[in-house]
Amino acid sequence: MMHEQALPESNMRTGEGPVFPPAARSLAQVISYITHPLFLPTLVTFLILQSIPEYMVAFKPLSKKFAFDVLYFRVVAITIFFPLLTVLLARQLGFVSSIYMKTQRERIIPYVAIIIYYFWAFYTFLQEGAAPRFYTAFFLGSFLAVSISFITNSFMKTSLHGIGWGGVIGFLLALMWGMHMNVSLPLVITFFVTGIVATARMVLNAHNPVEIYTGLFIGIITQLAACWFLVI
Repeated sequence: MMHEQALPESNMRTGEGPVFPPAARSLAQVISYITHPLFLPTLVTFLILQSIPEYMVAFKPLSKKFAFDVLYFRVVAITIFFPLLTVLLARQLGFVSSIYMKTQRERIIPYVAIIIYYFWAFYTFLQEGAAPRFYTAFFLGSFLAVSISFITNSFMKTSLHGIGWGGVIGFLLALMWGMHMNVSLPLVITFFVTGIVATARMVLNAHNPVEIYTGLFIGIITQLAACWFLVI
């Protein structure tokens, strides 16, 4: 579920799609920022800790200042801080021309780094055995999604916003399917937000519909596969 760009694209790909008014594009930029896939693992962690904290009790004794703060720090470090640091270092070293990573070629190094980070998260949670299987499966699904996206990056600029939010949909479907949890309301809300995000990306002409639908499909299917592998 990493990283479409360190920040959403601010420029339009010339000649692709209609030109929207500046106000619509500005709103789409804001939406792209706040719904960036970098933030989704932390969001999923927050939602789990707020709704079903009993599954995460093994992490509570490790807390320092507030409940589950060490877990939050761990997730933020692996899925936000290290990816951002990688992009900034790549920019300083000249491997990418800008933090927006506008071309498929510029995404290669960040992709490889993010694949390593997500595998690290998955493997450490699995080996420790403290996290519930469905939570560990979320990171396995994220690792698989970014790995597949790395391959499809050779053919198209797959939407990582699409992959990220497709992953959240897939995770909720996995909870419903594999854990028999009633997540109907969160699922409906997530579908609604995903529609807004996809629209924002097209308003910015950052992606075409095929790239967005491909991202959504990858995100959903990898979460379901991870659930089947670890939970079912």
